[in-house]
Amino acid sequence: MNLCDINQIKALLARHGFRFSKSMGQNFLIEDWVPREIAKASGAGPGAGVLEVGPGIGPLTRELAGRADKVVSVELDTALLPILAETLRDCPKAEVIWGDILKTDIPALTGEKFQGLTPIACANLPYNITTPAITALIQADCFSAITVMIQREVAKRICAAPGTADYGAFSVYCQYHTNPEYLFEVPPDRFIPAPKVTSAVVRMVPRPAPPEVDDPAHFFRVVKAAFALRRKTLLNSLSAGLGGQREEIAQAIAACGLPPDVRGERLSIPQFAQLSRRLRGSV
Repeated sequence: MNLCDINQIKALLARHGFRFSKSMGQNFLIEDWVPREIAKASGAGPGAGVLEVGPGIGPLTRELAGRADKVVSVELDTALLPILAETLRDCPKAEVIWGDILKTDIPALTGEKFQGLTPIACANLPYNITTPAITALIQADCFSAITVMIQREVAKRICAAPGTADYGAFSVYCQYHTNPEYLFEVPPDRFIPAPKVTSAVVRMVPRPAPPEVDDPAHFFRVVKAAFALRRKTLLNSLSAGLGGQREEIAQAIAACGLPPDVRGERLSIPQFAQLSRRLRGSV
């Protein structure tokens, strides 16, 4: 069965009485090169165990199972479980478990399912859980790579450079923990039903925490405050978000060699780290 052939998909779904759920952000691929290229980019291969989120009807699952030693797919929609039992019945390396990835102990799951294997994560993520799902996969701290297809806007945000319109707190978070790479885009008409946005595939390879950050909790507190009032200057944003003395914050900004009217979107991770150190103890 070609799981990206629109006629075969419709027949499969009709046979099981399946209806798409908008609340679950379900959009199924109808272009077979897409799951093939995602699986190829993921690094799945011999010795790898792949955690997939939201397998849908299984086209990416099958591609991953053809490359890796084991694939475990977490699916929340119980209506898809009998469909996956049919589409993956000849894939002994693939296992589907019911669950909500946002409520799953990911390190425990990978430790149980991928003993002796190198865990990687790969998914066509439902749009409605994109940011929390990526955060959860990063925080799990157990994957050698995380490859996801998501909204193009979020993908650009993850990979954005300082000083660009897409750069924000989530950019800093992802780039603090990983080296992200923007791979390719997928138009809306490659899905059924067609979403209203273009999708993009991003690969994130975890990296050690930046050595210049000596207090991650305070660092991210400063980053969050810096972007909370995006149209305001860094001084105004930090004064409102951190609750410190405005004069002390202004002095810290100046001590970092930054102009008084600089905005948070201009700062790189090393600059945020320097500012965080200057502000620690005063805010």
